[in-house]
Amino acid sequence: MRINAMISRQIALTLLLVLPTTVFADLPSPQLHRIMPIGINAPGEVELNIVGADLEGVDALLFEHPGLKAAFVKDKVFKLTVAADVPAGTYDVRAVGRFGVTNPRLLSITHGLQDVTEVEPNNAAEKAQSITVNSAVDAQSDGNNQDLYRVALKQGQRVVIDVQSARLDAEMDATLVLFAASGQQLASNSDYYGRDPQIDFQAPADGDYLIEVRDLTYRGGYPYRLVVSHRPHIENIFPRAVQAGQTVELEVLGQNLGAGAQPSAWKLGDLPLEMLKLPVTGSTNILPTGAYRFLEHASQHSVLPTAATCTLVGEQIAPLNANPQILLLTDSPTAVEAEPNDTKEQAQPLTLPSILSARFDRERDVDWYTFETDDKGGAYGFDVYCERIAGRADPYLSVTDEKGNVAGSLDDFGHRIASFDGHLRDPSGTINLSPKTRYRVMVKDAYGRGGARYQYVLSVRKPQPDFFVASIQPGNNMSGTTIWQGGAEQLDIVVHAKDGFTDSIQVTAEGLPPGLHAAPLTISNNQRGTLVLWADDNAAPWTGPVKLFATAKVGEVTRRREVRAFCRVYNQVGSRETREHVFAVRERAPFKLWVEPEQITVEAGQKADVKLRLVRHWNDFKNAVDFQPLNFPGQFQLGNGKIAADQTEIAISMTVQAGTRPADYTLVIQGQAQVPFNKDSAKPDKPNTLVSAPSLPLTITVTEPPKKP
Repeated sequence: MRINAMISRQIALTLLLVLPTTVFADLPSPQLHRIMPIGINAPGEVELNIVGADLEGVDALLFEHPGLKAAFVKDKVFKLTVAADVPAGTYDVRAVGRFGVTNPRLLSITHGLQDVTEVEPNNAAEKAQSITVNSAVDAQSDGNNQDLYRVALKQGQRVVIDVQSARLDAEMDATLVLFAASGQQLASNSDYYGRDPQIDFQAPADGDYLIEVRDLTYRGGYPYRLVVSHRPHIENIFPRAVQAGQTVELEVLGQNLGAGAQPSAWKLGDLPLEMLKLPVTGSTNILPTGAYRFLEHASQHSVLPTAATCTLVGEQIAPLNANPQILLLTDSPTAVEAEPNDTKEQAQPLTLPSILSARFDRERDVDWYTFETDDKGGAYGFDVYCERIAGRADPYLSVTDEKGNVAGSLDDFGHRIASFDGHLRDPSGTINLSPKTRYRVMVKDAYGRGGARYQYVLSVRKPQPDFFVASIQPGNNMSGTTIWQGGAEQLDIVVHAKDGFTDSIQVTAEGLPPGLHAAPLTISNNQRGTLVLWADDNAAPWTGPVKLFATAKVGEVTRRREVRAFCRVYNQVGSRETREHVFAVRERAPFKLWVEPEQITVEAGQKADVKLRLVRHWNDFKNAVDFQPLNFPGQFQLGNGKIAADQTEIAISMTVQAGTRPADYTLVIQGQAQVPFNKDSAKPDKPNTLVSAPSLPLTITVTEPPKKP
C-alpha cells in the first residue's frame, strides 16, 4: 500500500530541495521550469514569463490549440493571446529555441472569471488585496510570509476557494486559511486536490472575509492561481463507469449547481453537497484505440504527480461547464453497488463480466461481492479503479471461498521505471480460482476512510488480454526530446500487460518530417523498450508533434493502440500524461553509432556477431567512445566496451540465452564520450562534456534450435 500523503509530501519536498537540478552531463537540453502566470481567462491577453535552463534563442512557444498564440516580446517574455473558442481546461506550453524544444508546463484556461494580478505588499490584514467573487488571482508564494486577500460576501452565499499550484506543475505546497474580518479563523485546508487546498464556505453574515495563502515550506517565487467562485463546482459524479454508446443517469454532487439541484445526504464538512441528475452517454470512438481523452491533465490524483491514467480507458466530461470529471468506458454492461453489502453474508451478487461503480460510504466501510466460477475455473481478472479515476481511497482486494480460505489478494500495481512513475494505489491482476466454486470479493480502504470522495469501479472478469503502452523521455530531469542532425535520441517505452498478455508489440511513428526517422520497435514479453529517433546529416531544423502507435495480436485480433505520451514534472520526481509527443531537430551531433547488419537471425543459445560503427561529425572530437547495452531484455548479454580514439568500428558479440522465446527483439547500444563543447562556438575554450547517445536499433530474430532426432 502507498505510504500516507504526509510522508509522500515530505519525501517529495526533500527531493525538490536537496537533489541537483542540472541536466546530467550532456549537450544543452532546454528545460522549462515554470511559467508565470499559470492561468488566464478566455478570451484574454497577458504577458507570460518563462524560467528555465538552456533557453538560449527561445523565441517561440508551442501550444496544443490554435487559439493559443504567443508573440515574442523580449528574452523569456511573451505576449499570450487566448481566443474565446479555447475550451476551459489545462494545456501544455513548450518553449522552442536554439537547442530544441523543452518539456511542457501546464497553463489553465478558464471561462467566466475575472483575471487579477497579485499586488504586493499584501502580507498583513491592513494590506490585504481586495478581490471580488468569481475572480482568479495570479500570484507567487511569498517565502517566509503569507499573501492576504479581502473578499466581500453576502449572508448565505456559498463560495469555493481553490488554490491551484501543484495541479499546474508548480512546486508550491500551499495552505489555505479563511478568517472573519475580526481575525477569527473560520476554516483551513491543505492537500485537498493532491497538494493543493480548497475551502467550501457559506457566509454566516454580510461582510468582508480574509483569505490567507502561504507555502507550507516557506519557499518563495512559486506561482499559484487563487480562484474564488460561486459558479457551479463539482465534487464528484456517480456512477463512474458507462458502457460505450449507452446512456445512464448521472448523479452530480457539488456546490452551486443551479436550477433543479437539491440538497443531498452527502456532506463536505458541515455543508451538504447539492445533487443534480443529468443523462450522459458513453463515447463510442475511444474504445477502438484504448485511449483516454481529457480536458484537464491528471495532476490531482496524488500528492506526487503520477502516471495514474496510463492504464485507463475513458474520458473526462464537464457537466454544467464546471470542473471535469472522469468516466471509465467499457464495452460491457455496467452496474452500481447495492447496499447493504457490508458483511460476507450480505455480499452483492455479480454477473460476469462485471463493471460496477461503488463507494466507501462511511468510515470503516467494507464492501462484499460474490460470484461463481464457470466449469473451467482458472485465472480471473480483477481491477479496482480508484486513483485512476481521481478517487481518494487506497483500496485493497481479497478473494475467499465460502469456507473463508483466501484464494488471493491484490494491492498496488504499476511500473516505476526510470523517470516513469506509474505505480498506483489501485489493485489489478489475476487470481487462479477453482471451477464451479462460489467466491466472495472483499474491497476496503487501507485506512478505513469513507465519504462521497471515496469512489471506485470494480471489474471482475474472465481474462481479457490487452496492453497499454506509454512513452517518456529517459533520465531524471525535465527535458524535451531534441534530435541533433546526424545523431540519435531515445524514448523509454513502458508496457503494462493486462490479464496475461505476452505477445510481441510493435511501436511505430507517424507524421515524421523529412530527414527524421524511427525504425519500428519490437517489444517481446517485456515491460520496457527503447525507441530510437535519428536525423539525417542535412535534416532541416524542425519542431512539432508526432504520433506513436503500438500494434499487437490479441488472440486472432490485431489491436492498434495509441502510445500515450508522458513527461517528467520535476527534476528527480513525478511524471504525468501529455496530449502529444513533441520532437525537435537541431544542429549537428558530435557522433553517430549504428550496428551492421541492422537485422540478423540467431538461434536461441547462440551468439550474434555484428559490427558497431562510429562516425565522428565534429572535427575536434577525437576521443574514444565507450559503449554498453541500453535496457537490453534479460535474455541478451553484451559486455561493456570501447571504440578507441583511432577506430571507427569494432566487432562485438551478443549472447542469446538458451530458451529465449522465438520472436523479434529490438536492441539498442548506448555510447558515451567526452566531447569538446562550448555554447559559443566562436570561443576557443571547449571543455570536455560527457555526451550520451543511442545507436540506431538492431533487430534480432530469435529462432528455435533444430530439434534433436
